[in-house]
Amino acid sequence: MNWKKPKVYAVKHKDENVRAASRSGGVFTALSDLILANCGVVYGCVLTENFTAVHIRAESAAERDQMRGSKYIQSKLGDTFQNIQKDLNAGKHVLFSGTSCQVAGLRQFLGKEYSGLLCVDIVCHGVPSTVVWEKYVQWQEQENRSRVIKVDFRNKVDFGWCDHVETLWFDNGKKVNSSIFKNLFYGHTILRPSCYECPYKAVMHPGDITIADYWGIEKAAPEFDDNKGISLVLLNNEAGKRVFEQTKENLVWKKTRLEDSMQPPLKAPFPRPNNREQFWSDLQRKSFKYIAKKYGNFGMKNDIKTLLGKIKRKIRTMFGD
Repeated sequence: MNWKKPKVYAVKHKDENVRAASRSGGVFTALSDLILANCGVVYGCVLTENFTAVHIRAESAAERDQMRGSKYIQSKLGDTFQNIQKDLNAGKHVLFSGTSCQVAGLRQFLGKEYSGLLCVDIVCHGVPSTVVWEKYVQWQEQENRSRVIKVDFRNKVDFGWCDHVETLWFDNGKKVNSSIFKNLFYGHTILRPSCYECPYKAVMHPGDITIADYWGIEKAAPEFDDNKGISLVLLNNEAGKRVFEQTKENLVWKKTRLEDSMQPPLKAPFPRPNNREQFWSDLQRKSFKYIAKKYGNFGMKNDIKTLLGKIKRKIRTMFGD
């Protein structure tokens, strides 16, 4: 691995449909399209019908498209590493996308470098507990007296790229927009213990290419800031640079300064909250409605905040601001 200072870019896909279907700027689609065009395979995270996150193997664009979007829970890898090794030994090009710790784990498992492997890691805020997510979904089903049939962890279509609102669709036709799980996530009490000591909360990453939402784009490249999604791309070594060069024809890109791109997860791990132990004690002993109110800002104040957000978005849409 080459641990020199990464090259930094602001990126968006030229195809607006791709960007609209992506969480950020669509760079993952461009990178994986290159691999698929060379008869390669793509491994990435999808959300199952039971709303658990798992890694799957994709040989087509349709399979790969399931990997788009954010999943704010830990992904189950299963036999992914073994299958990647088989594909590499068979001479296939492979793209693996995951958190930095997953990429580091894959490289450790393989034990050697493969020229056909491209690792793309994400700038990770931290990995929330699946237990909390499952309890949250169950509570939403109880509150709405219906089964959840679809989830969007960050609804960019209705709320734009900059906002973070989760949307749940129910079997009875109801649709609920909420910030409860988001608030739990950003409260950091639901993160895995190892996340508070993560060695990859830094500029240096184990992936050949590191991608993220480009928070701070208004400073780094204000002309890109259209609230439709911009990707931050860090090219960490020669392999990453070489692949990125091959995808540029499908992208709108601008080289930016690392100093203008330093969002919190690129600086240091988030500290363990003082109320973490109390949260887990409450989770075991109290109802989830209690958790939602105490830690997730559920209730009248949150409803008013959500309404004000809707009004602001409508004003921005009407006046083009």
